[in-house]
Amino acid sequence: MNQAKTFFFMALLTILFVWLGNLIGGRQGAVIALIIAAVMNFFSYWYSDKLVLARYKAKPVTEAEAPDLYHLVQRLSQRAGLPMPKVYIIPNESPNAFATGRNPSHAAVAVTSGILSLLSPDELSGVLGHELTHVKHRDILIGTVAATFAGAISVLATMARFGAIFGGGDDEGGSNFLVVLVVSIVASLAALLIQMAISRSREYLADEGGARISGNPAYLASALRKLEAYSKQIPFRSASPSTSHMFIVNPLTAGGIAGLFRTHPSTDDRVRRLEEMTL
Repeated sequence: MNQAKTFFFMALLTILFVWLGNLIGGRQGAVIALIIAAVMNFFSYWYSDKLVLARYKAKPVTEAEAPDLYHLVQRLSQRAGLPMPKVYIIPNESPNAFATGRNPSHAAVAVTSGILSLLSPDELSGVLGHELTHVKHRDILIGTVAATFAGAISVLATMARFGAIFGGGDDEGGSNFLVVLVVSIVASLAALLIQMAISRSREYLADEGGARISGNPAYLASALRKLEAYSKQIPFRSASPSTSHMFIVNPLTAGGIAGLFRTHPSTDDRVRRLEEMTL
């Protein structure tokens, strides 16, 4: 179901991009916008692991330095049919974790020092299984493609607003300006909402995969309850909105209307789905 949702949302982003491109910039404008967005996201995709690991001061650890963590990642990777990723520890007491890397052969799993002291080995296996599922599903690539289309739509919308502003000032032009302004704003907002929906659907898939790799949905469900509670008590103050979607639980909280832009489903919903799983 969540794979189908991802496909549907990706198709919706593509349709929105093509429609807006033909409406505002024509085929040439759409191609230019897509090239600009692709270039912007290519660097992020290729170097995402180095950038985010450096951003959070993650330290690589060897089997000798963190044997329990290393062996757990090794065992789960073998169970998932993945190459052994690099293992990192982030010196931060806020409990969280993420995976990064452009493909399974260039993957890294990072955990905070806080999550290591909070979770039991079983709970940690659920979290690591979730992150390894992101690697297996190549979610960094999917997220980059979604971001590219959303970025291209944003570029088109910006081009449209500039064109409307400098395109003339008569009555008809004023009317067209309002139409273009509304269309460009709505399209940009719709693209962002679709991008966030894709992110949430990938989280559900990673939860399912994490439960299977760890061997018990209860492990991840219990971990998520703890992470939700303790991440609020010990906030990840250095977390960046641009990377918040990578973590097992969002280090940034959002409620109300802002909840529409969440990169993660609600923890209660994730736990409920895990509790309903049977392996």
